[in-house]
Amino acid sequence: MSELASYFWIAVAVLLLLVDLWAIVSVFRSDKSAGTKAGWALLLIVLPVLGLVIWGVAGPRGVKEPPSSPEHSKG
Repeated sequence: MSELASYFWIAVAVLLLLVDLWAIVSVFRSDKSAGTKAGWALLLIVLPVLGLVIWGVAGPRGVKEPPSSPEHSKG
C-alpha cells in the first residue's frame, strides 16, 4: 500500500474516532435513563460505523440544559 493511502486510512480512522466520541458525549448529555445511555454507548463502542448510523436514525434526542450557576447568570 502506498504511503498516501496509509495516511488516508489513518485520517479516516481518526475522523471516525472523533465522531464516535462526539456521539457518545451526546448520548450522555441526553435526558434518557442511565440504562439507555449505557446501551447506546456500548453500541457505539462495539459497532463504531453501524452504531453511528443507527444512532443517527434512532438515537436519543433532547439535550439536558447545563446547570446554571449564579456566577454565570450575572449580566
